[in-house]
Amino acid sequence: MTLYDLVAPGLLLRCDPRYRIAEIRAADPLGADALLAALPAMNADADVPALTVALRTLVPEPERVAALGITDALAAMRDLGILLGSLKRHGVEPVAAVPEVLPVLEELGRRTDMVPRDTVHHYTAWNPLGARQRMYTGDIMESHLQDAVRMAFPSLVAALDTCAQLARCEPYEPGFALALDRTAQHVQSMVDSIDFTIANVSPVFFATRMRSYFEEIDVGGTDYLGPAAAQVPLWLVDLTLWQCDRSNPAYDAFLDDSVRYSLPSWRAHYAAHKAGTSAVSKLSAAISWEAAHRLPPQLAASAVSLARVLRILKTFRARHFTLARKAYSEDVRLYDVGSGGAPIELLRSVLDLTRDNETLVRRSTERPRTPVA
Repeated sequence: MTLYDLVAPGLLLRCDPRYRIAEIRAADPLGADALLAALPAMNADADVPALTVALRTLVPEPERVAALGITDALAAMRDLGILLGSLKRHGVEPVAAVPEVLPVLEELGRRTDMVPRDTVHHYTAWNPLGARQRMYTGDIMESHLQDAVRMAFPSLVAALDTCAQLARCEPYEPGFALALDRTAQHVQSMVDSIDFTIANVSPVFFATRMRSYFEEIDVGGTDYLGPAAAQVPLWLVDLTLWQCDRSNPAYDAFLDDSVRYSLPSWRAHYAAHKAGTSAVSKLSAAISWEAAHRLPPQLAASAVSLARVLRILKTFRARHFTLARKAYSEDVRLYDVGSGGAPIELLRSVLDLTRDNETLVRRSTERPRTPVA
């Protein structure tokens, strides 16, 4: 049993088969176990002919793809995808090298309602553990990198519900602070995840060994990014806390592009709340209304809870920015932009936005007020 099975079981056992983590991990619909066990050696040797043959060997016939259930379809995309990224790392467009994979990728994308290549979900959450684990390099640091993402996903799944509850509440209601407190518990897992990464994955290892496996590939004339950790959707939390109406054009554009790599229910959450009113804006309006008086207890509690979760987000982003800056420093980097397609400057901008919103909420409760007569 894994952390994914223990956290928020009511959420993870939805009827959506994408939450049946153990079933997807166990699936091997293409019979890829033995072949992918040899993948790190092929990559170490930059053996493009062997990688090409491996991909061609795994490509199923169209009628077989049509018969796959969604669990097997997700596992099939996982196993084809790690070969796609391997070929691209060695300078080969995989679909051009193995054209017969194109209709398979497109059909798997349709059947799973996801992009027609592997995502961070395939590479981490849906990846088998132990001897069957799919890896590009086989290095223990790569395994730790996958584990760090696995640590965060269960809490982000839970945060989907608490943030939706938050969007339905007003700061004067008890449910507002309660939803924020629960969200804070979930977001703490992101801090734990980045701390685990800092302790176990060298920025130089990521920059020089891993980053090149996450390059975009061309699938039917559209470029799709690889399964980068940048696809871990912390924007699920940003969205209702502050981003939907207090963002900037660069972050908005990044999210509009990144959301397509997430699960269907998460995309629906984004569509439902992207034009909403953020928790920061709701609280600011409520506090402004009470400007001349002592804050009502429930409104003060809401402000404390919102400041707390924003502070946790700020902590995560500060550590993430420091880690990314080391990985993309001039003396080690091979790329100018992150694996999610964004420049390092965007990370700094989002950190600044998070800090500004946290400061706004914290200071809003510190202004001198005239007691109610």
